[in-house]
Amino acid sequence: MKQPETLFFSASEWVPNHPFLPVLVYRDVLAADERDQARAFEWLFHDAGWQGLWRNGVFSYQHYHVGAHEVLGVARGSAELLIGGPDGETLQVRTGDCLVLPAGTGHERESASNDFLVVGGYPPGQYADIKTGAATPGELKVIATLPIPHSDPIYGAAGPLVSLWKEGTEG
Repeated sequence: MKQPETLFFSASEWVPNHPFLPVLVYRDVLAADERDQARAFEWLFHDAGWQGLWRNGVFSYQHYHVGAHEVLGVARGSAELLIGGPDGETLQVRTGDCLVLPAGTGHERESASNDFLVVGGYPPGQYADIKTGAATPGELKVIATLPIPHSDPIYGAAGPLVSLWKEGTEG
């Protein structure tokens, strides 16, 4: 089981980011010779109980979600993603990488290869909205109190997300 990188982001201009949960970055979670990376991510996410699965890219403008944590599995290609709002960090991602963004985390595609493809999804009962402006006090409360998933989207109930994010809520 690969341990993810953890990245914490403070509020960045109008992007709230999450007040205490880190972004998780899993590198090379799928074998390079996996024939259908998109399908492999879909199976992993589905088996871990994540829902609302989709295939697409990442928007080219900064946005975040209030009502959902989000998983992004890079199924094909590579990209530079600005995570954490305008003052955040540019991450290089490529086929086989996976990010888990807690609610409120800003993200945008800065550049990408022509074949860039992402598989995304959400924990059960959570649905992504697309926010491109400052959060209201009520939305900030939703972000801070949104339940953490019962399973890691890659490794299931025993995966790193569960313990790392549980620790974040106890701090």
